[in-house]
Amino acid sequence: MNVRRLSLNAAAVVLSAVFLFPVYWMFSSSFKRNSQVLTEDPVFFFTPTFEHYTTAQDAPLFWSYVRNSLVATVGAVVLALVVALLASYAIARMRFRGKRAMVLTVMAAQLAPWEVLVIIVYLNARDLSMLNSVGTLLLVYFVMALPFTIWTLRGFIAAVPKELEESALIDGCSRTQAFYRIIFPLLAPGLMATSLFGFILAWNEYAMVSVLNKTPGTETLPRWLNSFQTAFGNDWGATMAAASMFTVPVLVVFLLFQRRVTGGLAAGAVKG
Repeated sequence: MNVRRLSLNAAAVVLSAVFLFPVYWMFSSSFKRNSQVLTEDPVFFFTPTFEHYTTAQDAPLFWSYVRNSLVATVGAVVLALVVALLASYAIARMRFRGKRAMVLTVMAAQLAPWEVLVIIVYLNARDLSMLNSVGTLLLVYFVMALPFTIWTLRGFIAAVPKELEESALIDGCSRTQAFYRIIFPLLAPGLMATSLFGFILAWNEYAMVSVLNKTPGTETLPRWLNSFQTAFGNDWGATMAAASMFTVPVLVVFLLFQRRVTGGLAAGAVKG
C-alpha cells in the first residue's frame, strides 16, 4: 500500500510540474530583460525588472479592455446565478407541463459547442444593431454559462430534504422566505463552483468577441492580448507581462474559491 501511494504521489508531482512549468516560465519571463528571454541557455536566476509591465499597461486602451472584460464577465456570472437559482428551484421542486423537455433542453445546451453558433449569433446581433457592444457580450456570456449553472444548482436544491422546507412553511414562512432561509444557505458550494466556471468561461472567451466586437475600445482582454503581441512583435518580455496580467484574475478567483469549488463539484449531500 505504501509503495502504491508513493508511486501515485510521485506521478502527481511529475504531472503537476509538467502543467505548472509553462505558467512559471510565463511569469518569470515577464520579469526578465529581453536579452534574458530569448537565449539558447535558459536563465533561471536574474534581477527582476518591471519595465515589461509598464509597457503593457501603457498600451493603448488597456484599461478600457480591463473594464470591458470585468463588466461582461461579472455581469454574466451574476445574471446567470440569479436566473439559474429560479430555474433550478422550479425544476427540482415543482411539477409543471414540459418539465422533462426543459431538462433535456438544458442538457443539450450544456453539451453544445458554442463556436458553431458564432455565425448565427453575429447575424442576429447585426440585424438588431448590437455589434460592438459590451452589453451584447454580457448577454452572450450569460447564455453560455446558464445551462451549467442551472444543472449544477438543480442537483444541490434536489439534495436538500423537502421536510426542511415543509417545516418552514408550516411555521409560517412563505415559499420565498423558505427558499432564502433554508435552501439558499446550503447552496454555497454550488454557487462558488458555478461562479468560477462562469468567470473562467467569460474571461477567456475569444471566438465570440472576435466576431461581435471589432471596434477598438469595445474589445476584451483576450482580443487585446492577441493584438498586443502583433503590435509589439518580438518584445516577448512585454507579451509575457501582458499574458501574466490576463492570467492573474483567474488565479486569484480560483485560490479564493478552491475549497468551496471542490465541495461544489464533488459533494452531493446536504451537511447540517
